[in-house]
Amino acid sequence: MEKRDYYEVLGITRGASDADVKKAYRQMAMNYHPDRNPGNREAEEKFKEAAEAYEVLADAEKRKVYDAYGHAGLSGQGFSGFSDVNDIFSSFGSIFEDFFGFSQGGGAGGRRRARKGADLRYDLVLEFEEAAFGFERQIEYDREIACSTCKGERAEAGGKKTCGTCGGAGQVRRNQGFFSVATTCPSCQGEGEVVTNPCKPCKGKGRIKESKKVSVKIPAGVDQGVRLRVSGEGQGGGFGGPNGDLYVFLQVKDSPYFERDGSDLIFNAKISMVQAALGCRLQIPTLGGNDDKKLEIDVPAGTQYGHRLTLPGEGIPKLRGVGRGDLYVEVQIEIPQKLSKEQRELLMKFAELSGEKLHPVTGGFFSKLFGD
Repeated sequence: MEKRDYYEVLGITRGASDADVKKAYRQMAMNYHPDRNPGNREAEEKFKEAAEAYEVLADAEKRKVYDAYGHAGLSGQGFSGFSDVNDIFSSFGSIFEDFFGFSQGGGAGGRRRARKGADLRYDLVLEFEEAAFGFERQIEYDREIACSTCKGERAEAGGKKTCGTCGGAGQVRRNQGFFSVATTCPSCQGEGEVVTNPCKPCKGKGRIKESKKVSVKIPAGVDQGVRLRVSGEGQGGGFGGPNGDLYVFLQVKDSPYFERDGSDLIFNAKISMVQAALGCRLQIPTLGGNDDKKLEIDVPAGTQYGHRLTLPGEGIPKLRGVGRGDLYVEVQIEIPQKLSKEQRELLMKFAELSGEKLHPVTGGFFSKLFGD
């Protein structure tokens, strides 16, 4: 089903302020909250739709991308919305505490809200041609997940008791004049229970470290600084919440032959002034080729320094598109730093035939340019 416009979902205009976005979402969240609409599938879908709209429009960067490119732009950055209601509670717990005065997500008094795990970063260094043509690589890293023995509860079976400070509510209230302020219980950190018999394998932490292996598919045409998202491969969630994500940041090594400009390549070809004047044929290395696979290119007579010759389709595969970029051969003319006596005489003769007036420098430092 095609997604509706996020501004339409929240009933606001495109110029709406952050406060207007939050106010509109608060109203919809209260109207369609699952606790107020038990068993109502339509209300649940509207609740999810509003949460997705709020996540985008309340985030300055996501809103900028959405305003410019719509839903397609967000999909290109890996945004796919929420999988279920618990995912919403995991992401927007603090918002719901502001709206309703207590945490969401199940458990006594709502105190044991599911929490999404933290995201992880992995830096992957690629060879120049690996980035150009793409490949699949297995990476290994460490992360924390819920203890398999206690399921993240931190205690042995029956090893918890109701918190005596908050009576299991997870919050304590204190009066300030006419107001009653609720804060997280300092004894149980909002869980409503305290551990009396810690789980031995995780030492009461509820989490253990594991070494994780993941295969990452690198698309052809990636460049320095590209970030790939591997969903659900980050740190383990808390209280049944989803895992975080793994973000793979790509670093690309330089090529010994080419400079890169998007999907195009630049090769600097050095030729002599004689080759530039008379023309010549050069062998040019190709991307993904070897010493036996070179392309020949004709440099026309009279070529000037910096002139570019084009080899169509010999560049890098386009990351978002079809085909490959081009390979540009940029001519650099080398001037000899030292001439033999015969070479100097020939150049003087050439200058005379060309009608050029020369005043050669002899002796001292500049005599090294022309030899003895």
